[in-house]
Amino acid sequence: QVQLVESGGGLVQAGGSLRLSCAASGRIFSINVMGWYRQAPGKQRELVATISSSGSTYYGDSVKGRFTISSNFAKNTVYLQMNSLKAEDTAVYYCNAQTHENYWGQGTQVTVSS
Repeated sequence: QVQLVESGGGLVQAGGSLRLSCAASGRIFSINVMGWYRQAPGKQRELVATISSSGSTYYGDSVKGRFTISSNFAKNTVYLQMNSLKAEDTAVYYCNAQTHENYWGQGTQVTVSS
């Protein structure tokens, strides 16, 4: 089992920045990929960014050039730096960890006011 706890969400004006954190505990040695997904009201959950255990990153098209995913394996934590935020970035952001199973955090709300 892997447990994930997100933090860092909140309310920000358009053009501003936020940094999300996700702390993993449990069977962390079995994690292959960690990432962030988001779900806006009435929409499907979409991929924001992922980072593999080797450090390879992947970004959804809508956040490329604005968001940066990073990790601190010593602290078992993954971060999402979000810059130049737009109103359409408003969503609940979920941390994800992949082993042979998928694990999800409880989600953290990000609201961008225009």
